[in-house]
Order: sequence, then structure tokens, then C-alpha cells
Amino acid sequence: MSGFLEELLGEKLVTGGGEEVDVHSLAARGISLLGLYFGCSLSAPCAQLSASLAAFYGRLRGDAAAGPGAGAGPGPGAGAAAEPESRRRLEIVFVSSDQDQRQWQDFVRDMPWLALPYKEKHRKLKLWNKYRISNIPSLIFLDATTGKVVCRNGLLVIRDDPEGLEFPWGPKPFREVIAGPLLRNDGQSLESSSLEGSHVGVYFSAHWCPPCRSLTRVLVESYRKIKEAGQKFEIIFVSADRSEDSFKQYFSEMPWLAVPYTDEARRSRLNRLYGIQDSEDDGESEAAKQLIQPIAEKIIAKYKAKEEEAPLLFFVAGEDDMTDSLRDYTNLPEAAPLLTILDMSARAKYVMDVEEITPAIVEAFVNDFLAEKLKPEPI
Repeated sequence: MSGFLEELLGEKLVTGGGEEVDVHSLAARGISLLGLYFGCSLSAPCAQLSASLAAFYGRLRGDAAAGPGAGAGPGPGAGAAAEPESRRRLEIVFVSSDQDQRQWQDFVRDMPWLALPYKEKHRKLKLWNKYRISNIPSLIFLDATTGKVVCRNGLLVIRDDPEGLEFPWGPKPFREVIAGPLLRNDGQSLESSSLEGSHVGVYFSAHWCPPCRSLTRVLVESYRKIKEAGQKFEIIFVSADRSEDSFKQYFSEMPWLAVPYTDEARRSRLNRLYGIQDSEDDGESEAAKQLIQPIAEKIIAKYKAKEEEAPLLFFVAGEDDMTDSLRDYTNLPEAAPLLTILDMSARAKYVMDVEEITPAIVEAFVNDFLAEKLKPEPI
């Protein structure tokens, strides 16, 4: 085990107080589950997570005040019952994106877990790339022996299992996770067990997501063709909508099944099972919005004056699971920045790969599309 951990983390880690800890000592302590906490001192959500994670970590270790190098079990003659497995088998390592060492030191000072040393910038970058971390805070759990990802969304673990009763949070069979009633948009329900023997697609989507709505229209068409062909196939919608009213409005467009919106625990377990994470807006997304918004408002106002529906929906795609799925589905290049128009009904895309996106470039691209001057590429 120590070989894998040293390859992943290097030879030394540090405590919040700055003391060095040998990575091979983790194996000696019987650590079986490793949490990698990706964050930054400048992020308010990271500060909030650190507080809740410290309480969670303390509960699992049995002593919130104990440092990461503390012994796992009671001392000789303690006469206490054997310590729960989770208390001695979990360790967390903070992987920072901080660029200022003093800010990093201030942030890790109160952390009861370990951290990669500040100077290990290259190793940090490798970890961010290896686990495709696109938003912070992120917390993933790894099998400390094999390196296999046990859970990609540790944030949901903290929320759903604050006492650590389901440790080590490994994936459960789909049949177990989905168990329970499923809805149709006419209000009827059926038990998930009725899907035995069918091919099942799990659709993570939300009404507030423009590309999701476009994809839904195409998916409805494909779904109906498959069902008309007599195939044993079903889709289950797992909503990320922000209200039940939005869920109902969106689900009314879908001919398939859905996990009830009120069953938040089951929706959360499915998100955990497949590593689905919602992305928070960051500075780059906000800058892109400010760039594209005036052009979008201009186009919308133009068509509104003619009492016509605007031919385009405008949105900024971040680095998250939904965007990755859309890129894969439409075979978009990995370039960034990337200016794209997707016509899902025509299964066509219009792509402009430029070094810098400016208001003039966006406006020219949109106007050329509306004037049918752009050459479509098939999706």
C-alpha cells in the first residue's frame, strides 16, 4: 500500500502545524480509505466545507481535537471497547491550488488532517489533472491500497452520512440504489423492480440548464423510436432542479420515468453512484457571461420587437459533468475558449476555435449563423 501512496503523494505530508509526516506511516496505521480534498483558501465554499469536514473527520476518528498523527486506538489498559473501523482507517489530505504561501499556511493551520506541502506544486497539478477536478471544493475518496476511486462526490457523503455509518461509502448495486417508486408525468407510479430485464438509462438533467433542454428534445425522439421498436428500454430522470415546480414543468415534457423530486436521499445516492457534481460559477464563467450577455440581450430584443421567438438560447458552459457529457455527445473539441452554436434538432454544430473571444467575434459569429453563412458540421 505504501508504494501506491508514495507514488501518489510523495514521501512527505505536513500537519496543520507544519510538522512533517512520512507517507509510509499511513500504511503502518492501517489506513484503507484516503480522502483527497481539493480547495483554495480564497474560496468561501472551501472555508465552509473545512468547518463541516473538520466536525465529520472528528466524529469518525472519535476525537475532533486529535491531530492527524494521533494514535488510532486506546492506550494500554484503557479498558475501552474496540474502536470502530472507520476511526482508524480514514485519512484526508488537502490538495491546494493556493498561489500565496502565507494564505495557504493560514488556511491549513486549523485543519486536523494532513496536507501536501505548499512547495509540491507540480504534484498538486498532477493530482488535479489525474482526477479531473474542475470545481472546488471537491472531495474524493480512494481505496488506499489499489488507488481505485471509491466515491467521486465526497461532499454528498458528508451531507447524507454525517455519522459515517455507511463507511467506506463504496458503490452499491444500481438495483439497491434505485429501489422504490418511480413516477410518470401523469402522476402514475410503478416500482423500480418492474424494470428487471430492461436496459435503463439514467438521465441527470435540470430545467435551468439550456443544453439539457435541447438534449431532452432529441432524447424524446430517440426514446420513442426505441420503444416503438419494442425494445425493453427505459429512462429514469434524476432532477437537479431547484424547486419542485421547476421539476414538474420540465418532467411534463418527458415520456419516461423519474425519481420523485421529494425523494432527495435517493436522488443524492444516484448522484454519488455516478459521480455527478453540480458546478459553481467561478470568475471565468462570470467574465464570459459579462461578455456574451449584451449580445444575447440585443438579439432577444430584436426578435421580441417583431413578436417572434429568439432563434438562439445563450449560455456559458463551465467545466462540470454536464458540460463534459454535452462535449462527448456532440464530439466537441477540448479547446478553450470555444465558441459554439448547437442545433440539436438538425443534429448540427457550428464551431469557432479562437485564441480569444471578444464581443466583436461573438456578434459576428452569431450574425453569420442567422444569415446562414456558416457551414454546419454533423453531430
